[in-house]
Amino acid sequence: MICQECGKKPATLHFTKIVNGDKNEIHICESCAREKGEGIPGSSNGFSIHSLLSGLLDFERTGQGAKQETVRCEDCGLTYAQFSKIGRFGCSSCYKSFENKLDPLFKRVHGNTVHVGKIPKRSGGIIQTRREIERLRREMATRIDNEEFEAAAQLRDRIRELERRVEGL
Repeated sequence: MICQECGKKPATLHFTKIVNGDKNEIHICESCAREKGEGIPGSSNGFSIHSLLSGLLDFERTGQGAKQETVRCEDCGLTYAQFSKIGRFGCSSCYKSFENKLDPLFKRVHGNTVHVGKIPKRSGGIIQTRREIERLRREMATRIDNEEFEAAAQLRDRIRELERRVEGL
């Protein structure tokens, strides 16, 4: 792809800007980006993902002088303050240790704390079927709690049918 600004060099930077709901894609070379003042990843004026993460991790800090509680991972000893500086966990237990601080962060960034991403249509049949089975199990439990046993039995039969289909794939 050729730079949209100079029309000569190959476009090495691809920006997508969304302003007031309008999506605008720009494909430019490094020198045109510098002239336009766009941040170039890895350069001195560049924007790094670590900068984004650090900024998001600081969003909950209160005014100066407020005492900050120290949350520490029991397994590796990493503190939340250290995590916010380096942008990486020390071990897999950090997720559980910092859960109370991460959930608001994930909700702010993603709008939710549970990942419900897209599933490819060609290869996602089993995943979609398993999600449907889980949804039907929750609905069946609700029906049982409400003593709607005939509806629960129908859901049970549907779950068994879907489980047989998954085993056959």
